[in-house]
Amino acid sequence: MTDTATTGTDWAAWQRSWDRQQEWYMPDREERFRVMLDMVEAVVGPEPRVLDLACGTGSITDRLLKRFPGARSTGVDLDPALLAIAEGYFAGEERVTFVTADLKDPDWVTALPHTSYDAVLTATALHWLHTEPLTALYGQLAGLVRDGGVLMNADHMIDETTPRINAAERARRHARMDQEKAAGVLDWTDWWAVAAKDPVLAEPTARRFEIYGEHADGDTPSARRHAEILRAAGFDEVRPVWASPSDTLLLALK
Repeated sequence: MTDTATTGTDWAAWQRSWDRQQEWYMPDREERFRVMLDMVEAVVGPEPRVLDLACGTGSITDRLLKRFPGARSTGVDLDPALLAIAEGYFAGEERVTFVTADLKDPDWVTALPHTSYDAVLTATALHWLHTEPLTALYGQLAGLVRDGGVLMNADHMIDETTPRINAAERARRHARMDQEKAAGVLDWTDWWAVAAKDPVLAEPTARRFEIYGEHADGDTPSARRHAEILRAAGFDEVRPVWASPSDTLLLALK
């Protein structure tokens, strides 16, 4: 596991930098996390065993442990650079385990330390999957969530039946983003350019671009379509518990 003493890297600073970059795209990011954790507490209690799916730097896990000291988290991702930040930031934290796995690999679940979780949480990650692998993944997650447990996915979920509303929201959002970019905010490309020049993150950053390329986007189905897939996978109740004009936090109860 990477640690500050070995590398001299300020992992907390990298964590904050990642959060700031993500907030440029989603200024309501903390609100969705708050609602997500509210619903974790409401449905499975304050000491959950959580699977932080496509965890990145561990943003969800960070907020989970600060709010619920008795929680446990398994973070899974394939990105070597973001996992390096996560492992450095959480070094020595016994409540957290990180696993490197490709969610499109049918056998990825075998790498997990547990076969059952109270909650599977993910945010702004699964939109890079197309519908077929997303459907397969939801089926696997239905097998990992215990009866009475939850899966929550906060992500871009596009309703194609409202094109004019979508266009108006997108125009306003991008105007705000352009203003903040002009003021010096790092976007996705800029952030990765900085990471690529860092002595510790340069090598894992190069590997992550070998894996993913510049960026990959999937089908971004609507919340309604996500719900249909989740019900077919074996979840009993599915509904949005938070939404912005562009994103939805969908809760699926097993």
